[in-house]
Amino acid sequence: MTNGNGVGPMKPRDRVLAALNREPVDRTPTCNPTSVATVELMDLVDAPFPQANRDPELMARLAATGYTELGFDTIMPVFTIIQESSALECKVQWEQKDNWPTVKMREPIYTDEDDIRFPDHWLTHQDTTCVLEAIRILKREYGDEVAVIGKTMGPWSLAYHCFGVEVFLLMSLDDPDKTKRILDKLKEVTVEFGVAQIEAGADALTLPDHATGDLVSGDYYDRYLRELHIEFVERIPIPLILHICGRTVDRMDYIAQTGMSAFHYDSKNQPQESMDIVQNRISLVGNINNPETLFAKGPEEVRAEVYKNLDAGVHLIGPECAIPLQTAIENLKVIPQAVKDWHREKADRN
Repeated sequence: MTNGNGVGPMKPRDRVLAALNREPVDRTPTCNPTSVATVELMDLVDAPFPQANRDPELMARLAATGYTELGFDTIMPVFTIIQESSALECKVQWEQKDNWPTVKMREPIYTDEDDIRFPDHWLTHQDTTCVLEAIRILKREYGDEVAVIGKTMGPWSLAYHCFGVEVFLLMSLDDPDKTKRILDKLKEVTVEFGVAQIEAGADALTLPDHATGDLVSGDYYDRYLRELHIEFVERIPIPLILHICGRTVDRMDYIAQTGMSAFHYDSKNQPQESMDIVQNRISLVGNINNPETLFAKGPEEVRAEVYKNLDAGVHLIGPECAIPLQTAIENLKVIPQAVKDWHREKADRN
């Protein structure tokens, strides 16, 4: 049986990759480009933080629950934003099961552009190797059934970790040329880790680059990151899902010019206004609210947000960012079910 697009039933992996290319799908895929790990899921499969961020077997086991328990069309094994920063020798606070590991930004490893040196074996460090091996495990286990999405941090995010947020933002105001040179050096980490994940078997990559709407303007994105992101598309031969938090409608037109496959967007942006800006030049992924809806409300509110995205034509549906670790599993399970219900209701109307 085919849907209204003349497309028969698809495997989750094929559905995701088609949607990233804005090709016909049997139904809208559910996609987790960041993290749906929760304490409840950690307990379910005995793969708690912080160990699941540093042990590939545990990382793969916890990541797989996004498909096996929640029903998403993707598996994302990279729960943190600090794996490569740890390998670059940033100081990390690994925390416990109910909290995210963080970089100690008050103890930066660089103070100037001349300080930038990458350890010889950063790609074989425990915290980068963990990601690569987890991807290999997941590809062996799930093959071509489910889309396995990796993650490689962009140079703006890496600069925050390596220089400290305040120092780097002040530099971007006071010395734009130095800022660009720093980003140009750090971009090699983004490319090398991304390519290594492709070789390990990743089907797509999330590329977080935290020039967030709360901290920098759309003009900043155009000045510092648009050309770099175009370069990433040229150098990393796999679908890329750009992630930037916050209100970002002021840079969505620039983002749509990069050639990225998709933009993972925040609930501070309305689905329809976002779709109107990108005009099908790039797929949108999102944007179910984390702190107010998934964490603090119930299934019906989650369902309403899923429907709002589908009504606007958003290409892939999922949480807006890495979800709160205490999020209830039932709220996450609603996302794939609501997508199926919306499509069934649409078919009945037609």
